Amino acid sequence: MRKLNLLLAATLAAQTVDRTKEPPTPPLRDFTLPPTQDGTLPNGLKVVLVEDTRYPMVELRMGFHAGKIYDPGPLPGLSEITASLLKEGTAARNARQLAEEITAIGGSLDASSSYDYMTVGGYAPSAHLDRLIELAGDMVVHASFPEEEIRLRKQNRLQELADERSQPEILASERLRLGLFGSHPYARMLPTKASIEAIDREKIAAFRTRYLRPNNAVLVLVGPFTETKPVWRILETRLGKWERGETAQVAAFRPAAAKLSVTLVDRPGSVQADVAMGTVSIPRRNKDHFPLMVASTILGGGTASRFFNDIREKQGFAYSVYSQSVPYKETGLHRGTMQVRNEVVEQAVKSMLGHFGRMTSERVSAQELSDIKNYLSGDFVLALAKPSGVADQLLATRLDGLTNAYLETYVQQVRQVEPDQILAVARKYFDPASMTVVVVGDAKAIQAPLEKTGPVKVER
Repeated sequence: MRKLNLLLAATLAAQTVDRTKEPPTPPLRDFTLPPTQDGTLPNGLKVVLVEDTRYPMVELRMGFHAGKIYDPGPLPGLSEITASLLKEGTAARNARQLAEEITAIGGSLDASSSYDYMTVGGYAPSAHLDRLIELAGDMVVHASFPEEEIRLRKQNRLQELADERSQPEILASERLRLGLFGSHPYARMLPTKASIEAIDREKIAAFRTRYLRPNNAVLVLVGPFTETKPVWRILETRLGKWERGETAQVAAFRPAAAKLSVTLVDRPGSVQADVAMGTVSIPRRNKDHFPLMVASTILGGGTASRFFNDIREKQGFAYSVYSQSVPYKETGLHRGTMQVRNEVVEQAVKSMLGHFGRMTSERVSAQELSDIKNYLSGDFVLALAKPSGVADQLLATRLDGLTNAYLETYVQQVRQVEPDQILAVARKYFDPASMTVVVVGDAKAIQAPLEKTGPVKVER
């Protein structure tokens, strides 16, 4: 045994390891979806069954074209309040009974609303698939929207709204959206006090009746479906009588010609300035999607980004600084954000605009590009490591009008992005001369420095 230990020690000593270099990252393979089966019920409900036998659980996601952009003009907040009330009782079960029945099968169900979609999501042991689908269908089709629950939700939402409107970073994001999207529903970020107060049971029920229809939805089920015929029988039994409705429509967005603008939202007494700047970008279906995502991540997508290493680490202007490319179904938003001290707001804004500008004129290095590709590819693969991630991604891609190929070629698409493509998309979406800039802060302290960037519109 002693001789063996000596031999191992000698072998290890003979190996030279350069600890000044990161270990090489092995190439990631493209993600391969588990076996999937697509179908459509007679009432128009699109269904995707995904066989995943790793766990004896079923992940359920049901998505509707019923997000915030479908709120009637005077009623921003209607979609999110409708979603929050779906689990608060149905015609057959009150809120407590519904919660107890879901818990009794070891499951969970909830609902939420984003800009484009309303989503019902949950899980349960696969042995209780029938019950899970029954309860989810009951929530969607037969939610009763009790008056007391509506009153409580509106009261809580008003309190949340007051808190949100006290946060300068939210005010900056809200004003940026208004500058980019104008009168289109994508411009709405928060409801108003008046809209929350005007929402009532009749309006909530009408929204549900109009938009939560089978032919306006996609259902994704991920589970150990080695046999799918029993699953289709359950779906026919539990959801087959759900009646079709009109297909949801929303006004198309047509961006106006953009030019540099600077808006200062006055927040008297603020000791820091919250900055948000951005441009209208693209949905995921656009051919520029992958190059733009890579470019945005290089610019401000984490601790290896240019924003982080310069604006935060080198210059010390901001603690939090990042950029983000946000695709929606019909358009997109690219933005950079940071919080800075009043005394450096001019330099910080010019520095961020300068980084945007350099992306339009300078090729990224091979090492920088390789590092970001590794990061994005690894992050994507990790997100799909669990059935819940597969369910989330499949639902989002189907609602956006994409196919399985989007997921299965994601790593390949990221790996194929070249410096010239990054230059091209940067010139389209990062041009400082087209940037909408919003700063929330004390106008007395920062208006004069900001005016060195360009004409400033002050809003109080």
